[in-house]
Amino acid sequence: MCGIWALFGCDKSFDVQCSNIMKVAHRGPDAFRFGNVDGFTKCWFGFHRLAIVDQLYGMQPLRLQKFPHLWLCYNGEIYNHKLVKKHFKFDFQTEVDGEIIIHLYQMCGIEQMTRMLDGVFAFILLDTANRKVFLGRDTYGVRPMFKLHTDDGVLAVCSEAKGLINIGHSMSTTPQITQFPPGHYEVFDIKEDQKVTFVERSRFHSCKDKPLHTIYDGLTELPTDFQLETVKSNIRILLENAVRKRLMAHRRIGCLLSGGLDSSLVAALLLKLSHEDNFQYPVQTFAIGTADSPDVCAARKVAAHIGSEHHEVLFTPEDGIKAIEEVIFSLETYDITTVRASIAMYLVSKYIKEKTDSVVIFSGEGSDELTQGYIYFHKAPSPKEAAEDSERLLNELYMFDVLRADRTTAAHGLELRVPFLDHRFTAYYLSLPEELRVPKNGIEKHLLREAFNDTALLPQEILWRRKEAFSDGVCSDKRSWYSVLQEHIESQVTDDQLEKAAERFPFNEPKTKEGYFYRQVFEKLYPGRAEWLTHYWMPKWVNATDPSARTLPIYKQENGTPNDGVGAGGIHLNHFTT
Repeated sequence: MCGIWALFGCDKSFDVQCSNIMKVAHRGPDAFRFGNVDGFTKCWFGFHRLAIVDQLYGMQPLRLQKFPHLWLCYNGEIYNHKLVKKHFKFDFQTEVDGEIIIHLYQMCGIEQMTRMLDGVFAFILLDTANRKVFLGRDTYGVRPMFKLHTDDGVLAVCSEAKGLINIGHSMSTTPQITQFPPGHYEVFDIKEDQKVTFVERSRFHSCKDKPLHTIYDGLTELPTDFQLETVKSNIRILLENAVRKRLMAHRRIGCLLSGGLDSSLVAALLLKLSHEDNFQYPVQTFAIGTADSPDVCAARKVAAHIGSEHHEVLFTPEDGIKAIEEVIFSLETYDITTVRASIAMYLVSKYIKEKTDSVVIFSGEGSDELTQGYIYFHKAPSPKEAAEDSERLLNELYMFDVLRADRTTAAHGLELRVPFLDHRFTAYYLSLPEELRVPKNGIEKHLLREAFNDTALLPQEILWRRKEAFSDGVCSDKRSWYSVLQEHIESQVTDDQLEKAAERFPFNEPKTKEGYFYRQVFEKLYPGRAEWLTHYWMPKWVNATDPSARTLPIYKQENGTPNDGVGAGGIHLNHFTT
């Protein structure tokens, strides 16, 4: 996790530009660098470093004696850098994983280079010999990147949008700041006056593609038939391998643990591999909630089962309400479910930073989208439509759950790792027959659960625990986080304000008081930037104005009586969202 920033074609003062790059200092608390490119007075790089790999030689922009014309600034981890280095016999100058980007680019160009990277990344690569700038971002946008490109030839890039708001420019209108699209690279030319022009954009990988880097991942070819036992075995092998490759770190590793299926599987596999690799420290797990929250209770059972050094972070509704503005500032969004779910994750990240020395944090993000874990998938008209929506959710992760997970951890200088979004694992899971992936017997993510059913990796009650929303599981069954928020917001937004919401906020008009409240805070922090969110996260196949299942007929009451034939009796359904 780092903060990257670059500016091309602009001649504003050093002081102005330095104030911009300092806005993402939280992403890299260990070291800072800012300066010009040799011979290009209008080209600047800024870098805030979180030292995870090669703490001695990891500063950026990364330059190699062998290729002095290449300047690399990147945020991320390239998990297959050692395997690719060995295969092509590259002569590395550092131990930095990102060095592989320079060698691959020099050998085979931008397209092949991006396709061969197994990891999560956002990079800026300057080739001064050919006067080109290349930008690229990983398949799911796990690592963030924003771009500003003016019609007078200024290009600015940053990990977060806040670092681009005050870029000096000479346009008559405010230039648009956009998220760089995941799974793509872009090429720009630098003219003689050092202004920048766009050349092309290309997609190098999508979620269903078998990645080119599979041949360098160290795994043998897996069986390709769709017999259930084969599928279950492949799922176990690929998910464990996804966790194993993410152990790459010189800093202490920990894991978020909500007690739900996804984080529990990741934590259990992490503990298993930490013992096999003889970690010199106990792996810490972290749960957050009120004292009687279902998440805290479930996480406690998991931690006892797997033997982690477990931390319970307790917070009050007042703590959560107080953090809302800080959270929206970090997120740079006003999406309802993203804000709602981010508050607890922000608070647990703050605890990890202040009270422990864990820096690399594993979590279960991406599983719900990949394995059809949201409760609304029970309402899918067909397996085909369910599969299509799963792909849609994966392609939009960078605007919602991945954004939440990145910003809440990065706000406190932590590095997030998400094994469920491993390229090979996701490509395999999406290649399975559609009928295998849908909810079964009233249980979502049935195939994933079944794959680990006979492993003793988790207690059965956790492995088959129904989905509990992260935004609700942190609080008591008697008073949910959703209810706490509604009570607070009722006193902050009037009926009249909501009725006139379309007049004040014509783009992405909020339909609820909670949505209106978050939008007010966002506009205070980022006035006129509502387009950063293209649309709200909402469930499909139901008539919804709010992402919470509590607002819908499908919601099932505490007494266990099913509504709309959804779910199994006796199990309490919660939010659709994590």
